[in-house]
Amino acid sequence: MKAELYQAGSESPRRLEIEPMTAADLPAVLRIEALSFSTAWPLNAFANEIRDNKLAHYFTGRLDGKIVAYGGIWVILEDSHVTTIAVHPDQRGLKLGEEMLLKLLDEAIAQGASWITLEVRESNDVAQKLYRKYGFTTVSTRRGYYSDNGENALVMWAGNLKGELYAARLRVLRGALDAEIARRPPNGMG
Repeated sequence: MKAELYQAGSESPRRLEIEPMTAADLPAVLRIEALSFSTAWPLNAFANEIRDNKLAHYFTGRLDGKIVAYGGIWVILEDSHVTTIAVHPDQRGLKLGEEMLLKLLDEAIAQGASWITLEVRESNDVAQKLYRKYGFTTVSTRRGYYSDNGENALVMWAGNLKGELYAARLRVLRGALDAEIARRPPNGMG
């Protein structure tokens, strides 16, 4: 007999339901994109990524059936690159971005990547903190990378994704994230 963690009739905490991105997801993805970035990717960029780019792996995250997050990576042999990750502004602060990042890392490893890179705005301290938590370090700066305001991008990198040390790190972080999700109120607000 399975022990019940919640009282009968109570709702369980909401976990992000992550699935491969489809063309039908693009209107919701574009809404989040526009709310999240001053220079948004157009529809055809996402459509080309999910339809034509065999190196691309894009995912959406849903709460109660509604897309609230998305992310994508490219995997080229042993190299992987986070191309995008975003959470709807109304759902930020609930660890949904961390759930999506963990999915992207899992996918990179499953596809055979040994390392992963990304660019992040110099001013985006919240994202940088999350990436550092998952073993990313800053390796260089791309001056004037962002076309909207000329802001620099930090290039961050995490390596040895296939190693036992990184696997152990992911197990610990996954356990801590699972514990936080278990404490997340069913309505997602906390």
